[in-house]
Amino acid sequence: MKGGTKQPRHLTLQLNISLNMDFRNSTLGSGFILVGILDDSGSPELLCATITALYMLAITSNGVLLLVITMDARLHVPMYLLLGQLSLMDLLLTSVITPKAVMDFLLKDNTISFGGCALQMFLELAMGSAEDLLLAFMAYDRYVAICHPLNYMIFMRPSVCWFIVGATWILASVIALGLTIYTMQYPFCKSRQIRHLFCEIPPLLKLACADTSTYELMVYLAGVSMLILPLAVILASYVRILFTVLNMPSNEGRKKALVTCSSHLIVVGMWYGGSSLMYVLPSKFHSPKQDNILSIFYTVVTPALNPLIYSLRNKEVTGALRRIFGRRLVPAQSTF
Repeated sequence: MKGGTKQPRHLTLQLNISLNMDFRNSTLGSGFILVGILDDSGSPELLCATITALYMLAITSNGVLLLVITMDARLHVPMYLLLGQLSLMDLLLTSVITPKAVMDFLLKDNTISFGGCALQMFLELAMGSAEDLLLAFMAYDRYVAICHPLNYMIFMRPSVCWFIVGATWILASVIALGLTIYTMQYPFCKSRQIRHLFCEIPPLLKLACADTSTYELMVYLAGVSMLILPLAVILASYVRILFTVLNMPSNEGRKKALVTCSSHLIVVGMWYGGSSLMYVLPSKFHSPKQDNILSIFYTVVTPALNPLIYSLRNKEVTGALRRIFGRRLVPAQSTF
């Protein structure tokens, strides 16, 4: 019909593309809105206070452990070099997420810019990937120390230790950068609300207005690789350690080895438990509330508890604490 109002198909397609581009451009300009667990909780004030307390504990405990490892010459050995790197990663990881989440809740402003979201995602992925790798290297360190004690300073000489540290940071940063760039190149036109505590890949992809199924599979495989491969190294190391410890003639040596290894295993269980459920569990089993709880566990709770787990049962660390802080509190007394 000549008098009809039906528009040509190519004009309709151009209009839809224009609307999508406008929405995407507005997202680039105004960013996203983080709707995390503090907004959906029944007692948000109590939860906010708890998260703040855990963050302060993480800052204090990791900062003190880093200070002690740096200042006490007796702790300048491979085990504590790696432990210091773990504390640094925990410190950075929780600082990337927690202060913004708390301030957003207090100021009632949950917005985050497009660039800020990308930066937060990159830093979280870099710290998380680095911790995955470092925990595996720490298990290898314990394996060499217990199973090959005479060759320990050969296998874990300073050049090897610094190579491990450098490789961990560089590899984790490259992985994080690739995932961040690929994630942020999608057009986001469904909503500005990210139902998560911070910018993370799974909740952000739900806002994309393009097909992300192939990329989601790639992220899943990358997550499995970054978790399962280091975990396999950890399990293999501890199987060998267990057989060696059971054959030790000295009860004192056996007890010391078990105490050191049990602390590491507790940290491994806490970290890999939360991370595995977040990145290995198929997306159909995820819910925003569950993902928020898991995120709090491995970005707030774990960094707060890790230094306590390692230091409270470690006589060398507690001795270093007494030497350093005792010397400052009682300067007139001799420490020898």
